[in-house]
Amino acid sequence: MITKMDKYSLMIFHADLPLFLEHLQELGVVDITRQGHAVDSRSRELHDLILRYRNIIKKIDTVVASLEGKSIESALVDLSESSDKLLMECEDLFTNRSLYDSELQQLLRDKADAALWGDFNSEDIFKLKELGFDLHFYTTLESKFDDGWHKDHILYKLNTVNGKVYFVILTPKGVDIKFKIPESKFPALAFHILEQKEIDLKNRIEINEKKIISYTLCKESFKQRYESLNMELDRYLAKVSSKKEVEDFIDTLQGFAPTEIRENVCEFLNNEGVYYELEAAKEEDNPPIKLKNNFFARLFEPIGALYMFPKYGELDLTPYFAPFYMLFFGLCLGDMGYGLTLMIVGGIAKLKLPKMKSLLTLVQLLGLGAFLMAGLTGTVFGSKLAEWLPLPQSVSSLFFSDIKMFWFAIIFGLFHIIFARLITAIDSMIKKGWQAGMGNIGWVIIIIWASLSYARTMIPEMTLPSWFNYLAMAGGALILCFSSTEGNIIIRILKGTISLYDITGIFGDMLSYIRLFGLGTSGGILGMVINSVAFSLTAIPYVGWFFTVLILIAGHLGVLGLSCLGAFVHPMRLTFVEFYKNAGFTGGGKEFRPLKKIYGQ
Repeated sequence: MITKMDKYSLMIFHADLPLFLEHLQELGVVDITRQGHAVDSRSRELHDLILRYRNIIKKIDTVVASLEGKSIESALVDLSESSDKLLMECEDLFTNRSLYDSELQQLLRDKADAALWGDFNSEDIFKLKELGFDLHFYTTLESKFDDGWHKDHILYKLNTVNGKVYFVILTPKGVDIKFKIPESKFPALAFHILEQKEIDLKNRIEINEKKIISYTLCKESFKQRYESLNMELDRYLAKVSSKKEVEDFIDTLQGFAPTEIRENVCEFLNNEGVYYELEAAKEEDNPPIKLKNNFFARLFEPIGALYMFPKYGELDLTPYFAPFYMLFFGLCLGDMGYGLTLMIVGGIAKLKLPKMKSLLTLVQLLGLGAFLMAGLTGTVFGSKLAEWLPLPQSVSSLFFSDIKMFWFAIIFGLFHIIFARLITAIDSMIKKGWQAGMGNIGWVIIIIWASLSYARTMIPEMTLPSWFNYLAMAGGALILCFSSTEGNIIIRILKGTISLYDITGIFGDMLSYIRLFGLGTSGGILGMVINSVAFSLTAIPYVGWFFTVLILIAGHLGVLGLSCLGAFVHPMRLTFVEFYKNAGFTGGGKEFRPLKKIYGQ
């Protein structure tokens, strides 16, 4: 759900504004309306400097991750210098790294090309030109080289490699040559020169890398400067976005804070001696969004934030898509063994990384979803339980076949769409009156009627009551009359008729859920292939089982990683496109970002 917000309109003496903002930063609960981008030269300068520090910290983190076994030469960096100067020096080093890498790649290509022509002396070529000769270079297959060419031309073989002949023909300067093979590009520098250039460049790269490693010692200094700049920019933007009133002597600002902490905020403002007006935030105020959900739904908030926040006053869909996302992930992963692995790894990682507890708990829940949904087919690390456990027929017959999983994915998708329409209908009726939700109720009826009607054609023994077809008429009537609640009945029916075109979209949405079946099945097949390849190696004497275990571990880890990627992305697509669309989600809210101070820096 979305936390209710209060709106505070503040009036402050201009001279007291900087100190007030610092105190407000210490309170850390009020989101001051300010511009989040550069508004003048000073804020632009701060913003650009913050981005530079952020980028350099990321690059240093990458270097630190690869430092294993490498020594740091602290003498290569002067830590007494200012953070900004160290930043410039560090940026230059990373720029050099990119330039050197591009130069090395080009040098290696040139060296490989030069090696084909054999090593030569550039001075000899210069002397030949001084003697009045033009040099023409050619390449041809060794089988097509004609020794008779020596009779007609001054020809010299430079090299023969990889089945090709590289040769040169000399002609008097200015004399045209007619040769049936087109000329080839001759390297500008000899192989030995390029080899020396490579050695020199690699020495420069080594020195540059040592300096980059030494600048990892600046990481904490850079972080402190980065946080300091963020706080400075927050204060500055809050200050310059205030409106000047009463001949620039009084500043007015607007801020938002959760209603639940109203007493604390009011006590703070009273102690500061600030004049303020308090009122409940309205949708038209566009207040920032702070989500407040139970433990389970809160774990899925970062996934919803990848798309966008809901608008203030809109229904927060996080608690509603969370269980579906977990189960969709499980269907896409499609393996009980992989799900169990995620649960175990997530549990162990929580002991080592307590700061990532919520994220790792989400990993465990997704693993649980995989364990439950893969239980429908009984797939464990690419194998079927029914194939290697002596289960009775009454139990093994409960596992779903591929065709059953196909239809299960579609039925699950239809339920997902129906659920989205229902929660939208209920929310609309609560906020706008009963008529606002009847259009979606009509769509729910139509979807259920169409689904059962199709099922009856596939299952001959299925019977439906005689009044069943009246459902379609009732649903159609609700869509025609209540898709729009504005205007007279004729206008509403016309709008309802136009909205019937949505049936094509619903049909397309339904087909999108086939991906749940496809991804789950493909993951199971990959696991089965890994098993087949691994166990075929047991026939190797003595070391067969070693290679079998190695292939099983490496192969299933690879399949797990690949399957997790698809299982993460595709349920997100079903959530943000199919579910959000059918739930009438508009979004566009901004995250609640209170002005606060970061301690311990």
